[in-house]
Amino acid sequence: MNRSAPGKLASRPRLQVKTPGRMPYLPALRLQHELVELRIQDRIDDQLLLLEHDPVLTVGRGAEVSELASSPFPKVEIERGGAVTYHGPGQLVGYPILKLPPDRRDLHRYLRGLESVLIRVVRELGLPAGRRAPLTGVWVGDRKIASIGVAVRRWVTYHGFALNVETDLSVYRTFRPCGLPGEVMSSLSELGLSPDPLELIELVVRAVAEEFEREATR
Repeated sequence: MNRSAPGKLASRPRLQVKTPGRMPYLPALRLQHELVELRIQDRIDDQLLLLEHDPVLTVGRGAEVSELASSPFPKVEIERGGAVTYHGPGQLVGYPILKLPPDRRDLHRYLRGLESVLIRVVRELGLPAGRRAPLTGVWVGDRKIASIGVAVRRWVTYHGFALNVETDLSVYRTFRPCGLPGEVMSSLSELGLSPDPLELIELVVRAVAEEFEREATR
């Protein structure tokens, strides 16, 4: 039986963090697909992309045409679950590309894990974030501040979450975000917070690493 040396913790899988800044959606989607394939082949470690997008609506497998209304933004159909989600300036978008170990191959557990990450981050910033069952996402009271939608290929995760930091909330009145009325959407800035971007990224990296038992590296 293998045992850790006295006084030392067993090593955790590495999580490579990338912060490419602002990227158009389609190049970021292609990058995700490339990284997923490499992770399936064990040619790279787990990855965490943290970035921002140009304005776009992503259309998940659960979307209905009526949810799109007359939104002027580009629309991209993708393979994640969920309905229609906006990505744009003022959001922190996270794409964890993780090879889930056999004891964590449960998609609902993974979704709840992502919620836990964002709840922890927002609470550390000073807001009482939580869940609102049976909906997926993160809420402060009756206002939604983060959307989550994921896909899994051979138990490697991709897509992820969008946290509204300083998002223009008027965009949500042009469609039904995640099938909900646009008025439910909020942001950290609307709720009185203006976190330093680098501090926010560090909070997210630490929360992801601890929730999924990874060792974050740059």
